[in-house]
Amino acid sequence: MKKRKFVWYVLIMSSIATVSQAQTSSRKFIDRANMDESVSPRENFYQYANGGWLKNNPIPLTETRWGSFNELISNTNQILKGILKEAADKNATYGSNSQLVGDFFASGMDSLEIESAGVSPTNSLFSDIKSINTTKDLLNEITSLHKSGIDAAFNFVIYQDDKQSSQVIAQLSQGGLGLPDRDYYFNMDDRSSNIRTEYQKHLVNMFKIFGDDKKTANKNAEAVIKLETALAGASMTRVEQRNPNKIYHKLSLAELQKITPLIFWKETLNDFTGQDIKEVLVRQPEFFKEFDRQLVATPLNEWKAYLKWNVIRAAAPYLHSIAVNENFNFYGKVLTGQKNLKPRADRVSVVVDNSMGEVLGRMYVSRYFKPEAKTRMLELIKNLTVTYEDRIKRLDWMSDETKQKALTKLHAFIRKIGYPDVWKDYSSVHISRTSYFGNVLECNKYDYNFMLDKLGKPVDKAEWGMSAPTINAYYNPVVNEIVFPAGILQSPFFDFNADDAVNYGGIGCAIGHEMTHGFDDQGRQYDAEGNLNDWWTKNDADRFKERAYKVVEQYNSYTVLNGTMNVNGQLTLGENLADFGGINIAFEAFKKTPQAMKGEMIDGFTPEQRFFLSWAQIWRANIRDEAQAQRIVTDPHSPGMYRCNGPVSNMPEFYEAFNVRQGDPMWRKPAERAVIW
Repeated sequence: MKKRKFVWYVLIMSSIATVSQAQTSSRKFIDRANMDESVSPRENFYQYANGGWLKNNPIPLTETRWGSFNELISNTNQILKGILKEAADKNATYGSNSQLVGDFFASGMDSLEIESAGVSPTNSLFSDIKSINTTKDLLNEITSLHKSGIDAAFNFVIYQDDKQSSQVIAQLSQGGLGLPDRDYYFNMDDRSSNIRTEYQKHLVNMFKIFGDDKKTANKNAEAVIKLETALAGASMTRVEQRNPNKIYHKLSLAELQKITPLIFWKETLNDFTGQDIKEVLVRQPEFFKEFDRQLVATPLNEWKAYLKWNVIRAAAPYLHSIAVNENFNFYGKVLTGQKNLKPRADRVSVVVDNSMGEVLGRMYVSRYFKPEAKTRMLELIKNLTVTYEDRIKRLDWMSDETKQKALTKLHAFIRKIGYPDVWKDYSSVHISRTSYFGNVLECNKYDYNFMLDKLGKPVDKAEWGMSAPTINAYYNPVVNEIVFPAGILQSPFFDFNADDAVNYGGIGCAIGHEMTHGFDDQGRQYDAEGNLNDWWTKNDADRFKERAYKVVEQYNSYTVLNGTMNVNGQLTLGENLADFGGINIAFEAFKKTPQAMKGEMIDGFTPEQRFFLSWAQIWRANIRDEAQAQRIVTDPHSPGMYRCNGPVSNMPEFYEAFNVRQGDPMWRKPAERAVIW
């Protein structure tokens, strides 16, 4: 299920759930067996800290990468599957949490019913598309698909206004592509060309599976690629979209109608919302001009093929094995290099979590989340906030005027830990034991209506954007909040039995990371109330940009895949700045702990060394070439080795801990080192 798109800055890209603390209490937090001490930390700290683990943990056939987070996925899936199987076996009351997730899980596990149904669950959607006869019919059908969670042609959300964060507004943004990014349609390297060739084959195969003869399937595939390429050509790049002011265009209905005269916006937006919409936030006006143009340039039959493809792409993972396998062949094997499909139970449990995360999360935390973890997290956040305040006050490049506003923003952070105070109520959702794709659509419709209900109401700042079992964290600039779900509060991030060096090197850096997102190249443009508002003096902003550019240059120099692809320092800037800030703030906060002040060795390592080793082991991961190539284009996070080595190579404290000297590969000239927060 496609989740609604919001502006969050996350620690990692994967959604992963947790295991109980009891299962990790005996683990060795810094284990020499996971290291490669034949490599000097002065040469490649990532390899030194993780080389043993990397060698002994090849990527399983069902994975595209395998690292610390993926180990947790494997353990977590066992827990979540256990909860779901138990719920599925109950004769639970209709509308109860157990009935909702239990019957959903059962519907996904009923392979006989799914195979028997074939592609028939999409029949009604195809019938609606087939009945399109006019441009107005086309726009109505696009709207109808959006209400079912199928975001054809573009994206539509109702969310906070960046410049008036206390209000919500209807928003339109580019979308509608079947490939991961606009650049896939235009890059001329061999890898991209091969992907386009395979994509066309995949489209033909899918159209045939869903009832087209060979000639029609080929014709429809060509139509889809032609239309998607046109939309991609009018789409902004990911780097361009990193400037929030470049994607903020609040237009009246008349202004929007003027630039897109063929679209019946009054009727269309009323259909989307059931209300008279007066103004819209349009993220990429040029994209919608092209969409408007294509309403004439692309014949209706080709639009029908495109909409049919959007339904196919959305439905395929939930239908019979022929559709599932063909979907996997392209989106799994070709794009990411994944060798084998994951077991059905693993796939279904992820779908349930994505679709009804707060229901499953509520059941999870009642069994596996320790309230003491929240208490400890609040203490850590307090310690890091004090340290962050001290560091802002000491900055030699920022004026007192901007410092004061930065401190106001820092102390205004909303802190969310563990799980929501109020859970969403899904009891009205009809979940059947015999309709897997139908259940996905029902949850999509619930999410759409939940979003729709926000229009004209005060912003609910208590709402969460991740389910409680998720191993991740995020900063949301329009709420000015840092959020840490229950799932992240475990090793290697956090453990009650670990020493402070390990916890500050793990969850401490994660806390500092999310805090720093409030002051990275994007987040710094939002004020304490979450409004896109320039609160910096011009000189301070210029000095920030000078320092940030050093980070861009540093990461642009890093390569992957035997030097054939460079990291995009502009695309990854926000996450790199957050990593830089996170580790620096966490280290300074750690130095105030009794462990750091006593300086006692543990397992042959100083407290400082244990801190940095804890940091390093978070990022260890083996990754398939195909997945790495895709992430370089689409992922705002740098590859794991550079997330580890990049920040520490700018820290004198790291140099001191491991005796790094001039001439060592990990050493950077003082003038080249980035120092920001």
